[in-house]
Amino acid sequence: PALFMENARKSSIVSRANSIGSTSASSVPNTDDEDSDYHQESFKESYKDQRRRAHTQAEQKRRDAIKKGYNDLQAIVPTCEQQDFSISSQKLSKAIVLQKTIDYIQFLHKEKKKQEEEVSTLRKDVMALKIMKVNYEQIVKAHQDNPNEGKNQISDEVKFNVFQGIMDSLFQSFNASVSVTSFQELSACVFSWIEEHCKPQTLRDVVIGVLHKVKSQLY
Repeated sequence: PALFMENARKSSIVSRANSIGSTSASSVPNTDDEDSDYHQESFKESYKDQRRRAHTQAEQKRRDAIKKGYNDLQAIVPTCEQQDFSISSQKLSKAIVLQKTIDYIQFLHKEKKKQEEEVSTLRKDVMALKIMKVNYEQIVKAHQDNPNEGKNQISDEVKFNVFQGIMDSLFQSFNASVSVTSFQELSACVFSWIEEHCKPQTLRDVVIGVLHKVKSQLY
């Protein structure tokens, strides 16, 4: 009995010790798990803040770039500075700035096309002047090589007689072939007269006949 009582007492003491240990263990907080959760939550919060801050900065840069672009357009486009008196105190809207920019670009395209046409015309004029220069140089050279060539030139009276003879011949055929009763008949007869009496061979024969006549009068 004494041994049984001793064993029972030891078992009771061990049981109470285990009970106290487990109670103490359960009452102590799990600091490792809580610290881990706290740091993870802080990391998440910080990452979100960083992304939000980066997005805000990017958006601000984009807005600043757009604002700078519109300011540059207003400084470059002359019509953006010439505001009406009624809205001179107001800031131009983005839509007005864009429309004025489009109008100014279209104006520049028209001016460029006009200048290109003028340059093309000037180039043709320069080419024509060069050709005339070459011709005049040849005439001067020919005159210098043959200084007596122009002494026996035909007078203006003879030139007029040749011209008059050609015109008289043409007028006679015109008067005989063309009817002036109405404008419709005149138009029809003019075309038929040109096709019949103004052929190269016919005109050549007329000029040769007039020249022979004038030559016979001179000599």
